[in-house]
Amino acid sequence: MTAVREAPPENRYGRSADQRADRKLTIIGSVLGVVLLGVVGWIGYAYITGQGISAEVIKRQVVSDARVDVHLEVRKDTDAKGYCTLRAQHEDGSEVARKDFRFDDRTDRVDRVLSLRTTSRATSVELLGCTTDGGAAR
Repeated sequence: MTAVREAPPENRYGRSADQRADRKLTIIGSVLGVVLLGVVGWIGYAYITGQGISAEVIKRQVVSDARVDVHLEVRKDTDAKGYCTLRAQHEDGSEVARKDFRFDDRTDRVDRVLSLRTTSRATSVELLGCTTDGGAAR
């Protein structure tokens, strides 16, 4: 008669080395995942709250060789103060005007038609960016 050795019941003498390694990897992965979510959330919050002023050029109209009118819509916090920089360019790409426009109104949205005096006929107008007095850039 041959004696058949059976394996001891699973987990009778504690966890195996493989199970301990799997548990460590699971814990490490969970901690890294939580840290990554925290960093992404922090960056997103900083980005959203840092948007003091944002603006968009709605339309532009070349009035003459020396002037272009720009309809600018500005969205901001009610108490935010700052400025937006506009640039007009000639068809060859050279800059023919650049001007900063201040927005100190105590409202969250400002619509203005602004005039830029140009050195020659402008073919395009570009919003370079907006900045609050606190320094948050668009």
